[in-house]
Amino acid sequence: MPKVDIYNSQKEKVGEVELPEDIYAVPVKVGLLHEVVRWQMARWRAGTACTKTRGEVRGGGRKPWPQKHTGRARQGSIRAPHWVGGGVVFGPKPRSYEFKLNKKVRRLALKMALSNRVAAGHLYVVTDLGLDDKPKTKKFVEFLDRFGTQNVLVVVPDRDMVAEMSARNLPKVKVLAVEGLNVYDILNHEYLILKQDALPKIEERLRRAR
Repeated sequence: MPKVDIYNSQKEKVGEVELPEDIYAVPVKVGLLHEVVRWQMARWRAGTACTKTRGEVRGGGRKPWPQKHTGRARQGSIRAPHWVGGGVVFGPKPRSYEFKLNKKVRRLALKMALSNRVAAGHLYVVTDLGLDDKPKTKKFVEFLDRFGTQNVLVVVPDRDMVAEMSARNLPKVKVLAVEGLNVYDILNHEYLILKQDALPKIEERLRRAR
């Protein structure tokens, strides 16, 4: 069972916590992580790209010139694909890029992503973030500097607007509630900082009845 230190916002050790093996010590399979990240990114795609076919482009209802006796190649419409301003052949149309991925697979990938950060020594558990009732980016930067990172995903038990607003101007820092925790964001940040009171919620989410 992996054991990690618990720190306060000044990076002073205040205790230790044992993390459950079935969540934080899962063997990592790169292919499975790749599949889940691909699934996430496919769901985020807008799928709104659209081109017009020759039947949708305005104009071109009349034959541009007679079929015969002009010396020119026969043409049926000025909106044929080979004409400038004509329709597009096999162009994109609005569609959904989403594909099905089982819940078991998604849950396992999240465990693998967490396990990867533990194995790399890039996971910290903290009692607090050193913030007051008002957002303060400077204080948040000082907090992160103590842990030696500016590329980090901070996980809190529930949505925390003070922490989110303190981090919103930091390009490689993101604050997420446990319900929003996902594989892409974990892998996209070098370090992972978990608030101590988020640990039972992560455990509950990953062991939730199907």
